[in-house]
Formats: sequence, C-alpha cells, structure tokens
Amino acid sequence: MMHEIESSEAVTEDFVEFWSTGQAVKGEFHCSDCGHGLAIVSSLPACPSCGGRSWERADWSPFTRSTATKL
Repeated sequence: MMHEIESSEAVTEDFVEFWSTGQAVKGEFHCSDCGHGLAIVSSLPACPSCGGRSWERADWSPFTRSTATKL
C-alpha cells in the first residue's frame, strides 16, 4: 500500500499545466510546440512563431538571470 502512495506523488510532481490561447493570464509562458517565450498580462495569443495554441507557464525566479555570464 505504501508503494501506491509514492507512485501517485511522483505523478503529481511531474504534472505540467497547459494554458490555451484566449485565457487571461499574467506571467511568463512558453509555447508548448516550439518553445517561443513571452511575458504577458492579458489573454494568451496564438504563438507568433509557429501558430501554436497551447502554452506552459515558465519556471521563473528573480535569481535565474543573476548568474548569467556578461559578454
């Protein structure tokens, strides 16, 4: 019985929520087809790169860009 609980927790952690064109959102998203990224505070558009209509919320942290190498 303990094994069943562990399996369901692993599935929950790997879950990716998809957002559709037209949904009202706020944040950074990536097209699930081509990976094109955008920051938006309104309704999600069709992807300007490939026309895809499914989006994933981008993992964001205020510290993700702080370690970037400067040229």
